Amino acid sequence: MEERYEERRERGLKRKKASSKVDDAKRSARPELNNFGWQTLGYAEKFKFPPIVDTIERVDATQLTVDQFREKYENPGVPCILQNCALNWQANEKWTIERLGRKYRNQKFKCGEDDDGYSVKMKMKYYIEYMQSNRDDSPLYIFDSSFGDRHKTKQLLEDFKVPPFFEDDLFRYAEYKKRPPHRWFVMGPSRSGTAIHIDPLGTSAWNTLITGHKRWVLIPPSAPKPLVKPYKHEAGKHPDEAVTWFTYVYPRVKASSWPADYPIIEARQCPGETMFVPSGWWHVVINEDFTAAITQNFASLANLRSVWPKTVRGRPKLSKHWFKRLRAERPELLPILAESAPLRESEEDSSDSSSSSSSSSSSSEGEGCSEMEEIAARCGVSMRKKRRVMGGGSTASSESPCASKIRKSEERR
Repeated sequence: MEERYEERRERGLKRKKASSKVDDAKRSARPELNNFGWQTLGYAEKFKFPPIVDTIERVDATQLTVDQFREKYENPGVPCILQNCALNWQANEKWTIERLGRKYRNQKFKCGEDDDGYSVKMKMKYYIEYMQSNRDDSPLYIFDSSFGDRHKTKQLLEDFKVPPFFEDDLFRYAEYKKRPPHRWFVMGPSRSGTAIHIDPLGTSAWNTLITGHKRWVLIPPSAPKPLVKPYKHEAGKHPDEAVTWFTYVYPRVKASSWPADYPIIEARQCPGETMFVPSGWWHVVINEDFTAAITQNFASLANLRSVWPKTVRGRPKLSKHWFKRLRAERPELLPILAESAPLRESEEDSSDSSSSSSSSSSSSEGEGCSEMEEIAARCGVSMRKKRRVMGGGSTASSESPCASKIRKSEERR
């Protein structure tokens, strides 16, 4: 009798500690809900998943070559679901609630960010207890990009393999610590998910589901942002949550008034299936039940013309480092980089500027020019920059000074 009492007392203390850890994570990840409440909208009872509609093309990965995939799906930017990519993955056996809970019981995983951008983490044992009992409108969701960098969680990397269609990730040429976050271990309960978005830096993505079911809606890149996002009066306290999108926007995209120019693609992803999301596509995902998945973003020959200018603008230090690596390892890509380099706004012409800044006779013809411009010129690509036309609001383009110098040098040879 006394033993049973002690056991009940110990279980009660553990539940109390778990509840405290969950509350701490919630306060940090979603402080706007501290007073509003996590269950105020009653979505655990009210939210109904839309009837299953599946309009995405599926293809057996074992019957598809890499070249065929690129020709039919990646190059034209066509979303698809690849089947049988994960046939021999250890994750199929290991990524269950029970086994994840045992092996990674005391390891922390990211389930949000605080207002300062720092990761909010929770031990797996607390998250599983939360996940199985929560009634939240939009539950906390494990979306962890650093699992492969931590000693006690990096074994997850052994449980899956990048499908051959996505192995040529051009970001792999950058030093690992310098490349953008690109790989996520994803785990969550019903109603968790990701809001409508386009993947960063023009990258494409693949997502292999191990356990559970996900609902996807994909919208063409040309669709304007105001059209695909919830209206301001609909956003409420959950503006960036999948459950909000499916509550308010999904009925609009299914209505007859939805513009025919932006035909949507719907899918119900099942265990073992790999979703391919081409560069630029809007997509939103919500979990029907407990799900565990692995997802990666990548740069490839097909999306490099989008990825490169976005990286130059958004991650200039990375772009310089990446360019040097690509120049050494993949020189055949240099013309693509040159062609897709972002246009630069030049300073307005002034009387103080001088075209004879390279006065030293020992200096080379290309001194002072960027490596990119020199490469562009040698590749026969004319890099142009915008220049204000004096006395008017229009712009005109001209050959850059560097390209001109290199061209004249080549002509003299």
